[in-house]
Amino acid sequence: MQYLGFLLEQQSAANPAMSFLPLIIIVVIFYLLVFMPMQRQKKQQAQMLADLQAGSEVLTTGGIVGTIVSLNADTLILRVKPDNIKLQIARSAVSSLVNPAKPGEEKK
Repeated sequence: MQYLGFLLEQQSAANPAMSFLPLIIIVVIFYLLVFMPMQRQKKQQAQMLADLQAGSEVLTTGGIVGTIVSLNADTLILRVKPDNIKLQIARSAVSSLVNPAKPGEEKK
């Protein structure tokens, strides 16, 4: 009987690293589901800001839709309809292109 008790005591003394395994798995899954898509989205946003050119129609973070007239290093000039008002905004304030051109597609 004492022999069986000795075996049970050895089985309960598991490797302490194995107790952290579920926590490590949760952290890895969290990273894959949250941080990787955020990094991918940041790269796409940075690429979109780098590819801006005059004539592109953009939407700003403030909700203003306009056409880019000119670009500087960190600012750009937008022409806003209906009165063709020109606004100078920060390049980082551009949230998206209104009608992004698809590869292989030409403007009419």
